[in-house]
Amino acid sequence: MICNIRGYSIARVELEGPGTLKRQEGKRISRVRSLDHGGAFDFFYADHHDERSRLFCHRQPVEQYVELVDAGTLRQDTHQTHVVKKLQTLYDNILAYHPPPIPDPVHPGTSLLSRLLHRGPDLPLSPPTNAPKSLYLFGDVGSGKTMLMDLFFHSLPDSLRRKRRIHFHAFMIDVHKRIHAAKIKLGLDGGDPIPLVARDLADEAYILCFDEFQVTDIADAMVLRRLLETLLNFGVIFVMTSNRHPEDLYKNGIQRSSFLPAIELLKSQFVVFPLDSGTDYRRIPRALAKVYYNPLNDETRREIDKLWTLTSWGRKIVIPESNKEMARFKFHDLCGNKSPMGASDYIEVTQTFKTIFITDIPRLDMNSKDLARRFITLIDACYESRTRLFVSSEVPVTRVFSIDRKGDNISDHMRSVMDELGLSTDAVGSNPIFTGEEEVFAFARACSRLVEMGSKDWISQPH
Repeated sequence: MICNIRGYSIARVELEGPGTLKRQEGKRISRVRSLDHGGAFDFFYADHHDERSRLFCHRQPVEQYVELVDAGTLRQDTHQTHVVKKLQTLYDNILAYHPPPIPDPVHPGTSLLSRLLHRGPDLPLSPPTNAPKSLYLFGDVGSGKTMLMDLFFHSLPDSLRRKRRIHFHAFMIDVHKRIHAAKIKLGLDGGDPIPLVARDLADEAYILCFDEFQVTDIADAMVLRRLLETLLNFGVIFVMTSNRHPEDLYKNGIQRSSFLPAIELLKSQFVVFPLDSGTDYRRIPRALAKVYYNPLNDETRREIDKLWTLTSWGRKIVIPESNKEMARFKFHDLCGNKSPMGASDYIEVTQTFKTIFITDIPRLDMNSKDLARRFITLIDACYESRTRLFVSSEVPVTRVFSIDRKGDNISDHMRSVMDELGLSTDAVGSNPIFTGEEEVFAFARACSRLVEMGSKDWISQPH
């Protein structure tokens, strides 16, 4: 194994077993460290002018994880270690994998007869025999799934250019736009847009990392099986994170029977692996930053105004006040019924601005469910984009989804979800406005994310 070492090199390093140096030529090695990765090289130190210099051949998943644990950035977690080893195995297999060439497209603009007579290569009917199995990680909120997937994605060498990491919601928005464009190109003669869309996606990236894989929309459910199957047949490898086992996806959804083949595809073509560490890392106590202000009064408005000195400008998504990195809205500008926004709008806003101010958030009631759903979607977009969020609200922000009345109206299911996320009725209120299974989960997750986004760790991280 040839390694470069900050200004000089060691000709060869061999390991006799996990963490045991067998032979080295060149400079003396002072320490070897491994996660028992089958004797594979993880990382080492050299006896040089700087004893602390870390020397890497490749920053592989296991290597990165050990470094983060040693630095105190992460806590040692047995369950996460098991997942890291799965990611390391996939990483090794990907480096040895040569994806098949993507067949030339049949140009949609040609006539139906031309397409029928096209003699290009047939679409593949099964995944390449040499393709590594994709990975589906599922577990509770806060268990570290996103962190581990990002660790894997950023460990991939720069030479692997056809790779993409994206939130699943944003991916499906992109897919539906491509399907619409493909249908227009196919014209009156019609045709199937899925192979065209899948071919282009596979040509752009043969490694796809999805965060927050979930299915709540019937439009997504109807295209997912064929889309995933076609992408796998083109040789695409997936790493997905989800809060649910494949069998629990789209539970109680409209026409769920049509989605069951997609579930079987995930179970047969993916390594489905749980991450149940029992620790919600978002709930580890953190020092709170001053980013949430209440109640709604003159003093609170003055405090918010002190933080805000921005010019106003307009665009298709109206931004009342902004500069290059920050934007300020009133709650009804973003979530009101006058100009309803959707997930794609919120993704655009949060990817454009690193910091967002939202003022005058009222307490929501049973008549405000549409506003509440939009606010939850906005919170998810802020969380995924690592956006700093400052708000002023009528009550503490995690309680805006709870009705102001006496008594406890929390269902057993709601209480179970809150317990899993470490949320108390003091934090979220005792009379939440949501009752449906998917709504309850989305509400509780949003509250959990608001807690994390209100910490100094979140505010001080690079954005």
